[in-house]
Amino acid sequence: MNERIFAVAHLADQVVLYLLLGLCLMSLYMIIDRYFFLKNLVQQCLAFKKDVAPLIQNANFNALERMVHTDSLPNRTLKMALQHCRTSATPNLTSLVESIKNLNKPQQEKYLGFLATVGSNAPYIGLFGTVLGIMKSFNDMAQTTAQGQGSVMAGISSALIATAAGLLAAIPAVLAYNYFQKQVKYVNETLDLVQHVVEVSQSERPLGVKHG
Repeated sequence: MNERIFAVAHLADQVVLYLLLGLCLMSLYMIIDRYFFLKNLVQQCLAFKKDVAPLIQNANFNALERMVHTDSLPNRTLKMALQHCRTSATPNLTSLVESIKNLNKPQQEKYLGFLATVGSNAPYIGLFGTVLGIMKSFNDMAQTTAQGQGSVMAGISSALIATAAGLLAAIPAVLAYNYFQKQVKYVNETLDLVQHVVEVSQSERPLGVKHG
């Protein structure tokens, strides 16, 4: 029975290394993909805030309509919010903006769940590989002479590679996950700003008057 366990351990510690290598490569691809996608969204939000800042500072929202012609997520949200105010007797901008957030959430948070899983579990996978490697090394130590124990020590040091590989997979995944979460939060805060700007612009119009 013990021989079978150690035979499995000999194969499993190598499988763990290949698994961690695969996780590293997949995480790297996802990090690059999310970086460019969310960077574009954040730039759209920065551009929107730059355009709307003078209107807020001057408390003059007459130029708000001209901003809807730029094709970006904040400006598309602005266009839908203004259209909603024109067509609804009792506009509910909060529900509209929350609906837009929910529609865009899967695209914005794509791969983030996988990165979080890798970040939290890769160290344990690496530790598992190290334990298997050490088990195999101690078993080899029991079956070798004193002169052959140098190779056993080399096996133990090799087993520690799995722990290092687990950390190598986990640390970038955790850092990227936290960074991307902040970017998603920033995009959603910008959509909240769109809602507030439209609400203020509507409150400043005379009762019974709608822009067309």
